Amino acid sequence: MPKIFRAIGAMTGTSMDGVDLAYLATDGRQALEFGPTASFPFSDQERALLRAAMDAARYLGRRDERPDPLKAAEDLITRRHVEAIGDFLAREHIRPETVDVVGFHGQTVLHRPERGLTVQIGDGAALARAVGIDVVYDLRAQDMAAGGQGAPLVPVYHRALAQASGAALPLLLVNVGGVANFTFVAEGADPIASDAGPGNALLDDLMFFRTGAAMDVDGACALSGAVDEAALAAFMSHPFFKKAPPKSLDRNAFSSEAVSKLSTPDAAATITAFTASGILAHLDFLPEAPRVIILCGGGARNPAIVEALSRRTACAVRRAEDFGWDSQAIEAQAFAYLAVRSVKGLPLTFPTTTGVREPVSGGVLAWAG
Repeated sequence: MPKIFRAIGAMTGTSMDGVDLAYLATDGRQALEFGPTASFPFSDQERALLRAAMDAARYLGRRDERPDPLKAAEDLITRRHVEAIGDFLAREHIRPETVDVVGFHGQTVLHRPERGLTVQIGDGAALARAVGIDVVYDLRAQDMAAGGQGAPLVPVYHRALAQASGAALPLLLVNVGGVANFTFVAEGADPIASDAGPGNALLDDLMFFRTGAAMDVDGACALSGAVDEAALAAFMSHPFFKKAPPKSLDRNAFSSEAVSKLSTPDAAATITAFTASGILAHLDFLPEAPRVIILCGGGARNPAIVEALSRRTACAVRRAEDFGWDSQAIEAQAFAYLAVRSVKGLPLTFPTTTGVREPVSGGVLAWAG
């Protein structure tokens, strides 16, 4: 019987909400036993530092460069993970020696696959020493070195979730984080996956720069506005949507220039429709229509995004919670799962998910001792 690993996944997404943690017992294949989850929000000051780091990262030429404020942001990410994991273990009465591995994604500050460059800040080796648990980190580099896009990484976990759910296949799992990505799961086939569009990032940035709010809470602003179809068409004219998967995006791949003259509610409504339209544009690239679209990630909790998707497709649109999953925890669970697969040398990515030449594993293992 395959060994079951007890893992903690740690995720900070491009939405920069905070540190999400999830405990998962798994063999890295089909066995999934969900444990506790937790979120540790960033403060406004911490988000400001991360935004500054992302701005500075645009000028990086190498993965290991850490000019200020990137160095300060990396120290912040490492420290906040140490604190979050310590608090999580204490709160859930979990002894560190009972956890086999932590899957540490780090904070993405730059993703330019066309340049073979992806940068996730956070010191995995320092994290392992501080929490006393082995850590797997730097999970994208091996895929990119083998010709892949380095993203998305979660499809292999999405496939395991779909297979464990008993839901009728084929289905489409859509993670709406800062960037939206999807995984198409069909019987007896490798998952098909791709980044799909702006996710929450463009909307979050609009709300921050126009109102100072970190996000459009409950989609209230977007739901109060009207979609500008000309601006939506301008968004959808981006060449990204004409390119077949697999492909990936940087958080800042899209500009809000098309809605610059609209009121904030109308701009929010149009960007929300853009998120939905970007996802649905990729249905044309799939071998068959999914029976259901399942939403996870922060966007699954935004009624405006759910409504925009439901209004624009004949497919049933459901949330991860309808299947007993925690949409907020799925990405953190995925990095626990990926860490176990990394330790076992199992593939993390496939030609159909990142464009890598052949299925490859990945990640760097940092020992706690």
